[in-house]
Amino acid sequence: MDVITFLYMVLQSLIHYLQPVDDVLDEETRWRMELRAKDLERKRIQLVLEMEQLTLRQSRESWGDMLWFALQPRQVWAVAGLLVLLLGLYFSWRKRNDEAEISSEEDEEDHVLGNDLRWLLEHIQWPVQDLQKGCEWTTDLMDNYMIYFGHVLSNSFYPVLQRAIGVGSAFEGWSPREQDVVYRVLIPMTPPRGHSFHLELDSAGERHVRNFRVRVQLECTCLREQQEENMLCFLHHPEEELRSNQDPSLLDTLCTDSYLDVHKTARWFYQLVRAVWPALPQSHSWHLKLLPSRRSCQIKVTNGTESFRIEVLFGVRRGYSDVFVSSQPGEACTLSTTWPETYSVAEVKFFKYITRQAPPDSLQLRCLQLFSCVQLGFGFSTYTVKTIIMHLLNTIPVSQWRRRYFLRRLEDINVNLRCCLEEKCLNHFIIGNKRLPQEISLPLDIASAEPLNLFHHLAQCPAAHSQAMREYQDLQHRLARVLLNGH
Repeated sequence: MDVITFLYMVLQSLIHYLQPVDDVLDEETRWRMELRAKDLERKRIQLVLEMEQLTLRQSRESWGDMLWFALQPRQVWAVAGLLVLLLGLYFSWRKRNDEAEISSEEDEEDHVLGNDLRWLLEHIQWPVQDLQKGCEWTTDLMDNYMIYFGHVLSNSFYPVLQRAIGVGSAFEGWSPREQDVVYRVLIPMTPPRGHSFHLELDSAGERHVRNFRVRVQLECTCLREQQEENMLCFLHHPEEELRSNQDPSLLDTLCTDSYLDVHKTARWFYQLVRAVWPALPQSHSWHLKLLPSRRSCQIKVTNGTESFRIEVLFGVRRGYSDVFVSSQPGEACTLSTTWPETYSVAEVKFFKYITRQAPPDSLQLRCLQLFSCVQLGFGFSTYTVKTIIMHLLNTIPVSQWRRRYFLRRLEDINVNLRCCLEEKCLNHFIIGNKRLPQEISLPLDIASAEPLNLFHHLAQCPAAHSQAMREYQDLQHRLARVLLNGH
């Protein structure tokens, strides 16, 4: 028997093996299969004996005869064709087998989920508002504002306002507030002509807080006077001439002791918003209401059927990175010259990166929405839940956040929260993280820093840790009720 005959018989056996069969076989079919198996086993033994004999004969033949046989075109192409056919059949079988396993896994998962939990997946306290629509509406409004701000402030010495950046949960694709969604934007500010900004770390001795002050410094503009006739140098012209011929510097308007003042900046921005609103196209069909705030500008716009709540923060970018110092509220009694460091822009970029990579039926935002709503009333902040899920998204492939893995991901979130509480350690997602996507740019001191522990207070206070563990147990009961009852 030659090689062609051997390969033909192996192929015949494979074809018979790959034929699908029903899960339940009758007695006649099982009897025929047993006969066929015995027949194949007999032929296999015969093939082994023939191959052994063939090997002995070939070992006695010259190497030249073997080479001549192998190099015959007909033999080479026949063997190659059969090998390609065998490989094709093998991969086809693997594909059908994988598809069958996936289908079986999906059926099993659907059975485990049950009707109540499937209903929950479709009705997880998702915000009433269309978040995408709200984000687009807010972006359009701020773009229109920026156009008019550019004209109004073109010859002034107030901060130069850049295009607003959507930050916070709504622009990440979820919201912890079901009814009252807040659309938060950050407006980067750059220094006006004749000024420069210098960021000074205001909490060098505190490991867990990073606050800055924005020092405003006057710059010489004598060389620019030849090009800009209306520009006088704040450093080298007499004060009387400056007061008579030029608007006051930023130091004289929005600063306190040479540092940019958050409260003064917010009041100035409120005045701009109120003054420019009548010129915007949105003013024809929407009503603007200004809400009180000392460190931001909060507005509410309504048209009788819809309403949007918008919070405007102000920030100064750290170099060319995605990290800013901003006017966001910090700890209690935060000074008006204190600008906390914020990583909200980098976090939004991370969620957008995940969304681009994830399949259409991914549920990472649903998991975040569910856990954020369930933990309301306990001592765990929304940012704690968000940080845990960001770490998981950076570790577990996005393909495993699909619908059929919903319960597994919820269990992962739950287990991670428990482990972090037991170890009294939850690392900040941005600071010191070496595994961020390349498109997220960080300052060198943030990228190379030691991870910041968000649970440092639990390590310092045993009573706080005990209370957190008790609240975790209560959280488990509430989560179990939600999953079992579907609400």
